[in-house]
Amino acid sequence: MFDAVRNNKKVVQVFLVMITLPFAFFGVESYVKNAGNSDGVATVGGTAIQMGEFQQALREQQERMRGALGASFNPAMMDTPETRRAVLENLVNQRLLALDAQKMRLSVSDASLRDTIAAIPAFQENGHFSLPRYEAVLKAQGMTQAVFEGRLRHDLALQQVLGAVAEGVLVPQSSVDQVYSVQLEERTVSEVRLPAAQFAAGVKLAEDAARKFYDTERKRFEMPAQLKAEYVVLSKDAVANQLSVADADVRKEYDAHPERFSQGEERRASHILIQADKGAGDAALKAAREKAEALLKQLTAKPDDFARLARENSQDPGSAEKGGDLGFFARGAMVKEFEEAAFGLKNEGETSGVVQSDFGFHIIRLTGVKASKSRPFDEVKGEIAAELKRNEAAKKFAELVESFTNTVYEQADSLKPAAEKFKLAVQATDWIAGDGKAPAPFNNEKLIGELFSDEALKNKRNTSAVDVGNGTLVAARVLEHKPAALRPFEEVKPVIEKALGNEEAVKLAEQDGEGKLAKLAKGEAVDLAWSPARAIARSEQGLPPEVLRAIFRASTEKLPAYAGVKVPGAGYALYRIEKVNRPVAKADDPRRAAIKQQYARVLAEQDFGAYIAALRKRHDVKVNYALLDEQKDK
Repeated sequence: MFDAVRNNKKVVQVFLVMITLPFAFFGVESYVKNAGNSDGVATVGGTAIQMGEFQQALREQQERMRGALGASFNPAMMDTPETRRAVLENLVNQRLLALDAQKMRLSVSDASLRDTIAAIPAFQENGHFSLPRYEAVLKAQGMTQAVFEGRLRHDLALQQVLGAVAEGVLVPQSSVDQVYSVQLEERTVSEVRLPAAQFAAGVKLAEDAARKFYDTERKRFEMPAQLKAEYVVLSKDAVANQLSVADADVRKEYDAHPERFSQGEERRASHILIQADKGAGDAALKAAREKAEALLKQLTAKPDDFARLARENSQDPGSAEKGGDLGFFARGAMVKEFEEAAFGLKNEGETSGVVQSDFGFHIIRLTGVKASKSRPFDEVKGEIAAELKRNEAAKKFAELVESFTNTVYEQADSLKPAAEKFKLAVQATDWIAGDGKAPAPFNNEKLIGELFSDEALKNKRNTSAVDVGNGTLVAARVLEHKPAALRPFEEVKPVIEKALGNEEAVKLAEQDGEGKLAKLAKGEAVDLAWSPARAIARSEQGLPPEVLRAIFRASTEKLPAYAGVKVPGAGYALYRIEKVNRPVAKADDPRRAAIKQQYARVLAEQDFGAYIAALRKRHDVKVNYALLDEQKDK
């Protein structure tokens, strides 16, 4: 929700849980108490999840997907049985956690709630909680304080439940070392490709092969129905573009909220990082700290060597090559320990002691300071005017929706009356098909469905005003239409024959490759032109996943070992494994700590799954799939 929470791990977790909630909860007890016992789309421990809750959760998930995918988002992906059931499962899990939290009598004090809110950087000015900033951020998100605080209180209670599960995870060091060895294993490999093209001459297709394929797979050669349409778009942006804001109103907003237009102090710093996770063992932490302290001694003797020592020793890949330079940053941009040290330095050129954070041990040098200042009115007046327009447009848009909808419906023979009344441009499409692949806004399933309906095609009447998301309504009208048609056989015959020929050539390549692999596995000599050997790691980016799986699944008890892979649509590939290198973990290797964290997450996910499964047994869960499917069809 707020970018600024990214540096506070606990708050980030809270918000990640919070944004999946379909409505505000004012404490776990009231959530369960008010859930009701009437029939819904599911019941959990006798409390119902109503269809309205499910639909709201589905809409919120759709908006998150739309925001993440942008123009490539297709609403149809949200209207699948799998997606609908996944959203419902999430609601069921939330209800189970809430019931368990209630059973354990978990609660969040007002003081804890206040402390959590005050610690969120998005609500701070110059490192301190700001009530005006808090109110402004919530207002921008369309949320009241009561709703936000109710959600946050609920999430903090559930975090207590989840925290107990996560803290119970124990990771044996021997298992970490085994995973380390497997993950970082390298195999020295040579390759031989058997491309399908080499076998093309041996392919003989039956005379009627293409015709049989055409008759069997006629749907492949159908051209979908297409149409051209004209349309009008009523959106919040369109309404905002029609509005004007008086300079006096802009100035009034600026004077009323000076805190919003202040720019806090920024600092520029360089650092040297020696990585060490706080959860690493004492030996690893000690070794990392000693290395950092040794570097600090060198800097004390030769301060001008900072950039060189950073390039040679810092384990922060983003800044090491730049001599440790991190650029300018404000409060809230760095983790707490780093920020306190950087903003605690008094003068440019001053160097900190060794500072420990979640990432390891830092040596920080202050290289620049930008004092806090208020942004001048002329600099921000454009932003303020745009904001005032957006706020006014949101209100006006809500007022116009019904009138716009009625106009395109009541004067259904033309879009011009709506365009003239609401000062909108009538736009036109190129040919678009009804297969869900049209550009926005015609990638909306409902809009496309209405355009390809009999009412729109035969009678040339306007579609209804369709909500395509993000505060946008679209009404359209068909101009031209081409019905679906089958491409003639003679037109597609060469394409079919080429595809069938390649398919047969691939089969011949696979047969030849598997035969050679069998001989190699028996130790028989096979004349092959192997490529130069190279080391391949499990994390190799240049090879397809199926190739990596084959190489690393091959038994290496006896070397050389061999593996073979079908290359889809292209042929076959053989691999000769000549050498295996399994590294031994060193106590101070930061990758060892990272693997331990990954392994702990996997174990925590397994424990959480088992915990949810136990809750399902304890609290009777019933899902009304018939109602879920019935609502989809409506």
